[in-house]
Amino acid sequence: MQISSRFTLAVHIFACIDVFAKDCKVTSDFLAGSTNVNPVIIRKLLGQLKSAGLITVARGTGGASVAKPLREITFLDIYRAVECVENGSLFHFHENPSAACPVGRNIHHILDDKLLRVQNAMEKELASITLEDLKQDTEKYLPKEWNMS
Repeated sequence: MQISSRFTLAVHIFACIDVFAKDCKVTSDFLAGSTNVNPVIIRKLLGQLKSAGLITVARGTGGASVAKPLREITFLDIYRAVECVENGSLFHFHENPSAACPVGRNIHHILDDKLLRVQNAMEKELASITLEDLKQDTEKYLPKEWNMS
């Protein structure tokens, strides 16, 4: 099982907004061209990011912009905005392990604390990376004529 592509698409959206917003309106159609993803999916992600207070979106073809300084938005903020994590739990157990089986009967006791440690470690790492870090890395790969500062 993988985390969906919504997270990496959302990070891609932020990179595009940062790089291109000075020169053009960053619309869902523009972002769809960069991500090669249907504009409907991009609009849904933009809505989720807007609801989380991470971006603003002007009506019509006004485009998207970042709502806070890049150093204040972490990968964890983005992850929480766009990933569908039920009840805050990254891992989902199969519904009906057999109570007649000693493993099935105890699987939650066996795994719950370990899975929580894994999730906490992942969230701690996501919280340590900001969009400012992303900007610095993005600048390394842009042509020289694209000065983002």
